[in-house]
Amino acid sequence: MKTTKTQMLTLSALAVVINIVLGMTVSGLKIPLLFLDTLGTIVIAAIFGPAYGMMVGFVTNFMTSVIGGSFSSLPFALVSIAIALIVGLIAKKYKKFDYKIALITGLIISVVAPLIGTPISVLLFGGLTGGGTDLMVAALLASGEKIFAASFITRIASNLVDKILSCLIAAFVIDKYLKKRSTILE
Repeated sequence: MKTTKTQMLTLSALAVVINIVLGMTVSGLKIPLLFLDTLGTIVIAAIFGPAYGMMVGFVTNFMTSVIGGSFSSLPFALVSIAIALIVGLIAKKYKKFDYKIALITGLIISVVAPLIGTPISVLLFGGLTGGGTDLMVAALLASGEKIFAASFITRIASNLVDKILSCLIAAFVIDKYLKKRSTILE
């Protein structure tokens, strides 16, 4: 059974909601090393490809900015777009997004995301973004690290946890989604 464009857009919209709800919940709880705001983006990019994933990532950041009343999340759409591009291309190349691929992909985006996000954070927000990682940045600054290094080290540490976990959860969701779809086909 082929997925229709309407189904793809509906699932993409649901992924945006999931990103926003998880991201705002984790941010509100100030949980260190965790964001979960790209889980929907990862799932959609792995299932439907990078273009749909990039759309989900951009819309998530745009809507988070609108809901938050400031456009502080919007510049980080570049990070979400890069994540979707990487996940989508890897899933397309290997024609799957199982746990092994998810783990490797999580490691890759754990490095790429901070390479893009750190300059945004430092240049636009002085390295502090109001999230749970700000305590780590402050501690590193207090220990003598420069702002870029403090922000980058913190982002690498948090992304190693967040992006790997997000990719593994995405692999689980995709596995269950595909099994359910194949059951429907029978």
